[in-house]
Amino acid sequence: MKVAVVGATGLVGSKMLQVLAERNFPVTELIPVASEKSVGKEVEYKGKQYKVVSADTAISMKPNVAIFSAGGSTSLEWAPKFAAAGITVIDNSSAWRMDPAKKLVVPEVNAAALTPEDKIIANPNCSTIQMVLVLDPLHKQYGIRRVVVSTYQSVTGTGIKAVTQLMNERQGIAGEKAYAHEIDLNVIPQIDVFLDNGYTKEEMKMVQETVKIMGDERVKVTATTVRIPVMGGHSESVNIEFEKDFDLAEVRKVLAATPGVIVVDEPASASYPMPKDAHDKDEVFVGRIRRDETQPNTLNLWIVADNLRKGAATNAVQIAEYLQQKNWL
Repeated sequence: MKVAVVGATGLVGSKMLQVLAERNFPVTELIPVASEKSVGKEVEYKGKQYKVVSADTAISMKPNVAIFSAGGSTSLEWAPKFAAAGITVIDNSSAWRMDPAKKLVVPEVNAAALTPEDKIIANPNCSTIQMVLVLDPLHKQYGIRRVVVSTYQSVTGTGIKAVTQLMNERQGIAGEKAYAHEIDLNVIPQIDVFLDNGYTKEEMKMVQETVKIMGDERVKVTATTVRIPVMGGHSESVNIEFEKDFDLAEVRKVLAATPGVIVVDEPASASYPMPKDAHDKDEVFVGRIRRDETQPNTLNLWIVADNLRKGAATNAVQIAEYLQQKNWL
């Protein structure tokens, strides 16, 4: 099983290598890929050093699968070239997510939509992945009408430049900035660029991707996405209006039985999900489960996950695992 990781030197690419190793994906040959300026550098995988190669070289080495995390423009240029060579691409950028011809996959929710013919498979946005994993079993049980979500997103979602900005500000060091504003001791209610409707691109990703993954256009989503000075993962406050009424004990039972979801909901002992507890874990944590008392059939809850793992690397590797189990790679 030859595996190429495109963007292997980046924050998410490094996490891809870590997750592949931890989950013992059957890699017989690793092909780390990065931009021309990184060719020849080395990355570590399972205690061995591997030289970074160019995308052209990687294609000539004929990997079975290529996991991309190198940004949208790289994916738009190179994913079709890999696919044309018969290589299955799992892409972590936003480049292909809303392409009607491409599958957008959270394995626990809609892996069954995949076929051997899918050569470019899109990995959803990190915030969408953790929310949909919780929404899907509840939608099957009660029918979701509307979701109102506010996110509290880690600087790691922006990349190493943002992490450096936060650490520099914390130490009083002047340096390059990833954000237009200071992030330390601050909250920035903007993730990605603003669109004509006043929402950011990140907010509209959550709206559109949720509907596509769940396969139900009746599910209405409105989002506000916010960057906070945190490193462990993304948090979300989610308000869900259902078609049917629900019992809170049953909601907890449904969520606890959902693969990949862990319920942490003991208010009496101040037990609820927090980014520092989700850090470096693959599960999605949910708590603060309570009824919205202002209108019928409506639930409030709080969702936390490590955005570099389940929100990116782990979800992509899980897609590869599904394809491998089907003998499609």
